[in-house]
Amino acid sequence: MSESPYKSRSSPRKAPRQARSLATVSVIVEAAARILEERGHEGFSTNAVAEKAGVSIGSLYQYFPRKDALIGALILRQTMSLIGDAESAAGQQTGEEALSALIDPCVRQQLERPALARLLDYEEARLPLDAETDRVKHRFLELTRNTLARPDMPPQPDTDIAARDVVAIIKGMIDAAGEHGEEDRDGLALRVRRAVLGYLRASSEGG
Repeated sequence: MSESPYKSRSSPRKAPRQARSLATVSVIVEAAARILEERGHEGFSTNAVAEKAGVSIGSLYQYFPRKDALIGALILRQTMSLIGDAESAAGQQTGEEALSALIDPCVRQQLERPALARLLDYEEARLPLDAETDRVKHRFLELTRNTLARPDMPPQPDTDIAARDVVAIIKGMIDAAGEHGEEDRDGLALRVRRAVLGYLRASSEGG
């Protein structure tokens, strides 16, 4: 049997199914987010999260056997929330409106809870690749590709390459803004749109 390309991020020990279990896991994951925001990596522990969530450490371990499992759940929550908002791009009337529907949620997520976003960016680079999170990220790339393929957008020599470049531009500019403590969401979104459209027009013209 061939080895999976994905390595475990120490996945949750068991998946919650009942409403009460789902609510408990949601509380635990949000408590993990708050501990990261308040105390950073140094103060992040399963005991601290359990205390913040108001659950026993045994209850936490039912779902999250290690800190990395909590971090993985947080990363997945953030990426799935982002995709949920970005899905609206498919319903926009124009290509530029669809592009905004991709960019705006990224800006909002980064600047809404900037400390958490920066810490999760670091953790995402540190932890092994996770299949579910990777699948969600591929969905964002697919939405970007579909947006660039619209007839009213500048035609690209290679839509796949352009989509990867656009995602990199969005992520790079927004991450840099977060690191510098920017708070103007509208201004940042406008700059990102200009940068992406400038790239697309130059690429379309062979520049």
